[in-house]
Amino acid sequence: MSGQSTKVISPATLAHVVLRTANFKQMLDYYKTFLGAGASYENEMLSFLTYDEEHHRIAIMGVPGTGDKKPGTAGLKHIAFTSKTLDDLEHNILLTVCINHGPTTSIYYIDPDGNMIETQVDNFDTAQEATGFNPEGLIRRTERGEFVE
Repeated sequence: MSGQSTKVISPATLAHVVLRTANFKQMLDYYKTFLGAGASYENEMLSFLTYDEEHHRIAIMGVPGTGDKKPGTAGLKHIAFTSKTLDDLEHNILLTVCINHGPTTSIYYIDPDGNMIETQVDNFDTAQEATGFNPEGLIRRTERGEFVE
């Protein structure tokens, strides 16, 4: 690069996430069910899953010898998917926890490899309203035992 200062151009979108697994079939079945996804490409060790206009949003890659996920180690915490309505978050899959974060209401799941998945719905009509939300007020009300919708 030259000595000039240049502004980094942000990506247009997050294209996809690739999950490496030793449990290919189990993970593939889980994500197809969880996302209502179909495979745009699939062989015995790799599948590109799509649920929208993108070629693939999640890839499942079977890699023999892949070790188990170790709790407490560095790495991806979770992947989040936004739905249009609270009813759309229902997956008929055992959930881990449901949390009202203020700007969003989220339901968390654990996939067969121990990866966390978040499904969320916006609680505000606009991003501007959500950005202006002060979580401290919600925390104080919750700590006082108030039921907060």
